[in-house]
Amino acid sequence: MSEAAISHIRGPVLHAQAQGPFAINESVRIGRDELLGEVLSAHGDEVTVQVYEDTTNLRPGDPVSGTGTPLAVQLGPGILGRIFDGLLRPLSGTDSDFVQPGIYSAQPGEFPFEPLVTAEDQVSPGAAFGRIDPEEGRTQDCLVPPEASGEVIAVAAPGTHREDATVLRLRDNQGREHAVAMSHTWPVRKPRPIGRRTELERPLITGQRLFDALFPVARGGTAAMPGGFGTGKTVLQQSLAKWCEADVIVYVGCGERGNEMSEVLHEFPQLEDPRTGRPLLERSVIIANTSNMPVAAREASIYTGVTVAEYFRDQGLHVALMADSTSRWAEALREISGRLGELPAEGGYPAYLASRLAEFYERAAPVETLGGDNGSVTLIGAVSPPGGDFSEPVTVQTKRFTRCFWPLDRDRARSRFFPAIHPLQAYSEDVADLAPWWRQQEHPEWDRQRRRFLGLLEEEQRLQRMARIVGKASLPPQQQLTLLCAELVNEAFLRQSAFDEVDRYTSPARQAAMMQTLDRFLDRAQKAVQAGVPVDRVKNLSLMRRLRRMGLEIGEEELGRFDELTRQVDDEFDRVNQEEDAQDAG
Repeated sequence: MSEAAISHIRGPVLHAQAQGPFAINESVRIGRDELLGEVLSAHGDEVTVQVYEDTTNLRPGDPVSGTGTPLAVQLGPGILGRIFDGLLRPLSGTDSDFVQPGIYSAQPGEFPFEPLVTAEDQVSPGAAFGRIDPEEGRTQDCLVPPEASGEVIAVAAPGTHREDATVLRLRDNQGREHAVAMSHTWPVRKPRPIGRRTELERPLITGQRLFDALFPVARGGTAAMPGGFGTGKTVLQQSLAKWCEADVIVYVGCGERGNEMSEVLHEFPQLEDPRTGRPLLERSVIIANTSNMPVAAREASIYTGVTVAEYFRDQGLHVALMADSTSRWAEALREISGRLGELPAEGGYPAYLASRLAEFYERAAPVETLGGDNGSVTLIGAVSPPGGDFSEPVTVQTKRFTRCFWPLDRDRARSRFFPAIHPLQAYSEDVADLAPWWRQQEHPEWDRQRRRFLGLLEEEQRLQRMARIVGKASLPPQQQLTLLCAELVNEAFLRQSAFDEVDRYTSPARQAAMMQTLDRFLDRAQKAVQAGVPVDRVKNLSLMRRLRRMGLEIGEEELGRFDELTRQVDDEFDRVNQEEDAQDAG
């Protein structure tokens, strides 16, 4: 184990004179409290270390001890349903209100273990050798670490065991023995190995109509959600966490203000899982790293979160990771880079900002695991551009590496229109891959209707500029109808209340029914106006209120009411056409 002595300190970065070889990214222990740090660079006998804890009590001459291993976290059954800091040290379930210096991981817990293998079985890397089925919370698999395999020598009997206790002994092909516990460590900056990547074939259903129907993200895909202060990013991410079709939720609060993060930590454990009726936290992991915590730990929290997500993915689970926000993570990179004396690039960020973002989003994918199961990690990263400027470096670089772009618009948020996603700036590159899935859901018209809605919204924006100049009443009837129909699509379909019992979640079947009902109205309205029916007559139809409020009034168990609403559309337009014909004949 290499040793060094601190020569000088600058905030979270220190320089030390080494008395042995250190490796880049090696984990180190610093000072009398053995604070956690990581080697950033080595020049001759001088090493540069970023410290993940408060450096107030450090002084020149204090020792720095190398561990010989990279920065890693302990992965096991004890992390599900807990709240941690950016280095996976517990913030819940402890006797202290603070993370004590020198704490590297949570205290190991005890769990009911059920073996899935017997002596003389052959197990491969990543295979499940045991199962944990607690009275509360979801069932988990115990995995053979990716670097271990061989013949089972012995396995623990069914019963309660500590998660760090040896429950499996293996002998590999070279005759070496391996002791395996329910938990194991893994370097956070190293992606966990997989069997192979699979195709993007199924959407991550979020229950939000704007996303699922217009800008879907594939399960195992990536999405960026930029937005300025007050545009609703946190509420939207909580809605996604609660309603998306993921087996496990990993929520990373990276560098947010303490008061915002405290609200999340207070409200998130109280959310009810709509699948089970139990607390949502039982299938969630929260990683909280507020802006007043050490800046270096903020930089590591993103990697910690995605490593945790990969661990559950390797159990054959589908994981959604919400990162709020990657801008604060990038600011941590910028601060550390400045303290290292590196030349800044655009916006003062380091030149390697793009490569670090690419490394993070590259770890999202649907995969076949080493154990032969199918799992996925979907990454949804919030971005907080200063002043809502989407041309700043973090937003621009994030767009390069994500397939879905969900920008939050300040004007829509100020008008109390939520979710405040701007439909003409948003896009999804997963649409072509997901169209077959929608056809299998008996919605063959999904792609056409989606394009029709977006076309209406785009035409509305162009006509609104004209209407401000000449007045809406001066526009031709067809253009007035376009404005009316676009307003209806906005109000009836895109607006969705996260706090309404009926409207907060919309299944694919209900989304399809709503789209078909609106599509029918658009067809009949266009034909009626072409036949000479005044636009005001269409605007004043009695069914307009029902159409605008169908998301609030027609629930998941009442899909047949959409057929009734569609018949009402036909009946009212038939009556209007008959009245117009009678007036013409008179």
